[in-house]
Amino acid sequence: MAASPANVPQMHPDPADFQDPAYREAVVDLLAAISYGEISAFERLAEDSKMAPVIRDKVALASMASAELGHVARLHERIAELGADPFEAMAPFIEPIEKFHRHTAPSDWHEGLVKAYVGDGLAADFYREIAAYLDAATRDLVIASLEDAGQADFVVDRIRQAILAQPSLAGRLALWGRRLMGEALTQAQRVAAERESLSALLAGGIDRPGLDLASIGRMFTRITERHAERMSHLGLAS
Repeated sequence: MAASPANVPQMHPDPADFQDPAYREAVVDLLAAISYGEISAFERLAEDSKMAPVIRDKVALASMASAELGHVARLHERIAELGADPFEAMAPFIEPIEKFHRHTAPSDWHEGLVKAYVGDGLAADFYREIAAYLDAATRDLVIASLEDAGQADFVVDRIRQAILAQPSLAGRLALWGRRLMGEALTQAQRVAAERESLSALLAGGIDRPGLDLASIGRMFTRITERHAERMSHLGLAS
């Protein structure tokens, strides 16, 4: 469910964090990337709902799409508070995110469900890892914006039911999950490498810890392990 305005932290720049223009740029970039990811997820879930076999499932997926879009307003408000235009800030992230979706277009209802659960989960894990290096107020906003929109229980239930009814489906969906992981990790690494502000944020700075190559490797290992847990919840091999 989308966080209500009362539950979303009201944030004001902390001079200790935001006097550094590089840090401010990194925060804007991260919030913009998450924002466009939410918009893209809204569009995809709304489109995938057309493949739903029954009206109940169609409404459920459409409701999830609405929840994704509900996170965007607060993210844009925060970007504006930091002196940037939200739509200009999102521009660099449109192509890499859309490229991911082009490469992982589901062929049917079940692939769409797995993508909603696994693909969004991988992206959320990556952004949460980066959020660990942010000031507390920004970190809280990022975590709130990445709250599950209802995908987990819904998708797990539907996929497990489908596998029980058609056991052969498990193999195909397991391969699909591995493909999603590969594409998502490639995208995450590309975004982190191409955006200098995010690379600098991960590298650390004055009074701010960073990641060396070994730490970055462990970060992606953690993301991979969480992916395996999600696949297990679905009843699929990772």
